[in-house]
Amino acid sequence: MKPSLQLKISQHLTLTPQLQQSIKLLQLSTLELNQELERFLQDNPMLEREDGDGADFSPGLPNSGSASGEQERSEPTESPREDAEPTSFDEAGEWSSMSSGGSSRDDDDDTDFQELQAAGTTLRDHLDQQISLSPLSDRDRALVRFLIEALDDDGYLHQTLEDLLPLLPAELEYELDDLSIALRHVQHLDPAGVGARSPQECLSLQLRAMPGSETRDLAQKIVDQHLDLLAERNFARLKRLLGCDDDALRRAHALICSLDPHPGSQHSVQETRYVVPDVVVRKLRSRWVVSLNPEAMPRLRINSLYASILQQNRGSGGALTSQLQEARWLIKNVQQRFDTILRVSQAIVDQQRQFFDYGDVAMRPLTLREIADQLELHESTVSRVTTQKFMATPRGVFELKYFFGSHVATDTGGAASSTAIRALIRQLVDAEDRKKPLSDAKIAELLGQQGIVVARRTIAKYRESLNIPPVSLRKTI
Repeated sequence: MKPSLQLKISQHLTLTPQLQQSIKLLQLSTLELNQELERFLQDNPMLEREDGDGADFSPGLPNSGSASGEQERSEPTESPREDAEPTSFDEAGEWSSMSSGGSSRDDDDDTDFQELQAAGTTLRDHLDQQISLSPLSDRDRALVRFLIEALDDDGYLHQTLEDLLPLLPAELEYELDDLSIALRHVQHLDPAGVGARSPQECLSLQLRAMPGSETRDLAQKIVDQHLDLLAERNFARLKRLLGCDDDALRRAHALICSLDPHPGSQHSVQETRYVVPDVVVRKLRSRWVVSLNPEAMPRLRINSLYASILQQNRGSGGALTSQLQEARWLIKNVQQRFDTILRVSQAIVDQQRQFFDYGDVAMRPLTLREIADQLELHESTVSRVTTQKFMATPRGVFELKYFFGSHVATDTGGAASSTAIRALIRQLVDAEDRKKPLSDAKIAELLGQQGIVVARRTIAKYRESLNIPPVSLRKTI
């Protein structure tokens, strides 16, 4: 074929660096956004955070009030105080705040808590302190400490003594009996149950550490010999085997349930993670209104010193000129991120206003497509906005994704939200007779009487998502 030149016209989408940055910022959580902004602040001298005294720009603050359809987005609306720190909703359902000037007591409390947390001892340290005070010989104390190091964070010894024996120095000539004696020393330490090799042994050790009583003795017998029957809630067979009545078995059951199957967990160090809501919902004049949370919004501006130097030396800015443009892009994209979050949040609240008035049972089915069509946005944009973004309401703090759910048909031709059905299942289970708990089929029948057609397997799926045990495990004496 003879080569030739041809002219062809076509259309294709090109993502500019500014658009790519806008998309990236939109999908970040509040924590991730702050981490990304710190990187920009370190790399770009034209960008800086405001210190709160007469800001030149604060993303979202001009529009941080209600996302009302009655007002233009560019108009300032009612917003939370900028100098306040939102903490929680008060008894009236309002997002309560506390000024920094009167927070010295709480600051001290926080400091004390952090010091106590830092000073907390681990399980191994706690056990080692007890061993240091014991009258054991140096040889036995070293062996006990060896077993302590083999425990997991819950206080269990998962390796067998036979597997641990070869790990000891051969020249010390330890035997299996020495390890068994050392393990008994470990199992007599506080907390009770530590050093157990199974959950059954853990519960048994805790019962043995209690003062003797008829209830304790019955519980000990159940744990040592019939724990499988108790797990199956086979109370009738337990009463026959133990020769006890309902009251005695009920007391023994309650005692066993009060035991801790993870005795070492109280000494584990757990980092508490807090959620900072992106938006706050209030009820104003019988309407639910969304406003941006100032605590979640970074306060950025152009560095005035560098900007004035650049203005005085026009045409010779070089790298500063491009950094100034990048800073302006970033500020604009952060502003747009919060504007979009505010618009989507208000649309969600408008669609789910029954939830805010009456709770989970009033949640209606909602899809990303409905919000996208309402706001003339792409569905992927709504998906990014609702991921890892949180809303503070008088009913709690929820991820925006929480307000979306599949629907189930009703007899009247309408639809019920899966969230509402879960709430109804929870209500039915909470109100059931514990001696005759409701089966999945019975729950489906009761929902059917309310006009909600749900299959038994769907009930089972929703029940499992609520961490509700099956009917056999909910039965009591």
